[in-house]
Parts: sequence; C-alpha cells; structure tokens
Amino acid sequence: MSDNLWGYQPSSGHTAGADLTGYKVEATDGTIGKVDKHSDEVGSAYLVVDTGVWIFGKDVLLPAGTVKAIDLESHTVHVDLTKAQIKDSPEFDKHKHADDPGYHAQVGGYYDSYRIM
Repeated sequence: MSDNLWGYQPSSGHTAGADLTGYKVEATDGTIGKVDKHSDEVGSAYLVVDTGVWIFGKDVLLPAGTVKAIDLESHTVHVDLTKAQIKDSPEFDKHKHADDPGYHAQVGGYYDSYRIM
C-alpha cells in the first residue's frame, strides 16, 4: 500500500474527478461490494463501500491508499485487502466521519496494521 494511506497510489490508475460511485469493489480474494460514495480530497481521499448482504449491509470506509487498481472498462476498484480484513474493519460512521477529526486516525490505525512498507 501507499505511504500515504489517505491518497491514491500513483499506480492505481485513479484520475482526479472520476466518479467511482457504483463501481464493484474487489478484495484480493473476491467481490466485497460496491462504492457508495468517495472523495478525492487531498490527504483525505477515501471510498465508502456498501458490502450489501455479504456483511449484512455494513458500510465500510476504505482509505484511498488501499486501492490497488481501478478498471474503468469493467467499473471495478481492486483493493489490497482480503474480504476478512474488510469484514473486520470499523463500520463507517457518517456522523463521526463528518464531525470527529480523530475518526480518520482511528480508521487509519486499523488499516495501518496491513500496510506493506
């Protein structure tokens, strides 16, 4: 993963301003859900993924640094995490996301444990 967890990896194929809403999200071991919303904000880029019935409708916040590749033709985002890592991740909290400046640090702490330096 990238040194900047909250920024897209240069090799991911991400283009600023691209609308990823509705893209399928592929973990390293299979499909995990679809992009519900996303942000390109510098230093705070992320995806909110709707995992649907796979994890009983849980939404998760994935930092942009977890994105390995974006396939524009198949509308698929590939992330550098397993389905189990995503399943065990903190649930997306829209209130904390908007109002709690420490929320990204808390979520980032979870994903930092999977980073390859």
